[in-house]
Amino acid sequence: MKRIAIQGIEGSFHDIAAHHFFKNEQVQLICCSTFEQVYKAVAEDPTVIAMAAIENTIAGSLLHNYELLRDSGTTVVGEYKLHITHSICCLPEDDWDTITEVHSHPVALMQTRHYLEQHPELRVVEAEDTAGSARMIAEGHHKGWAAICHADAARLYGLKVLEEGIEDNKHNFTRFLVCSAPQKADLLRPITEANKSSIVFSLPHEEGSLSAVLAILSFYKINLTKIQSLPIIGREWEYLFYVDVVFTSLVRYRQAVDAIIPLTKDLKILGEYKTFVNS
Repeated sequence: MKRIAIQGIEGSFHDIAAHHFFKNEQVQLICCSTFEQVYKAVAEDPTVIAMAAIENTIAGSLLHNYELLRDSGTTVVGEYKLHITHSICCLPEDDWDTITEVHSHPVALMQTRHYLEQHPELRVVEAEDTAGSARMIAEGHHKGWAAICHADAARLYGLKVLEEGIEDNKHNFTRFLVCSAPQKADLLRPITEANKSSIVFSLPHEEGSLSAVLAILSFYKINLTKIQSLPIIGREWEYLFYVDVVFTSLVRYRQAVDAIIPLTKDLKILGEYKTFVNS
């Protein structure tokens, strides 16, 4: 049994990602209101695993989650890239001719804007959560109300799916990180299978400091897949660089890290794990 802390409720995209990542195992969810509570759950109980979104192909990076990850002291042991699809659903007895309004999270409403423009008769209402909108309609038995959520959430709460795949952009993916207490990391991912790493460091305020680091990574044939900079609070014009790299040789990757340590400050390996190229 895997105990997974997520932000959101049953039927949320975090829930779906957790069940997909641990598809052959029993999962017990710990549903949290905030990402702070997700990482707190791991701190209070090292057997808990965190599943947290880190970036979306449309909305970009979740910057605050980078800070939470670094400050939490957890180790990244995996990632999952979930294809984000939206459906419109309602009570079983409702249909297109009885629906008057639609509820969902503002991001989901934005991602289905063109679809909703085709239904100007519907009043659009912002809510805190996609799955929460489905649950609210089901539990409150709100006739004439529809929700935009994942089809799995609609079915979970006994709603009828009117139409699936209503998102405007069909190439919408969210990347989730799977994080654990450091002492549990080796039980969740064999380090010998690692082909990706997430690293954070700062740099001296000198000309060419970042390019020198990138040149070393290139020399060791380490492929940089993501770089995200965030300002260091209290240190003007200094930044933390969050970097994702993939590699085919664990030995060459370790050599590259050893080579860039003298050029960086406060380097920390957030996790070494296995990524699936076609996920």
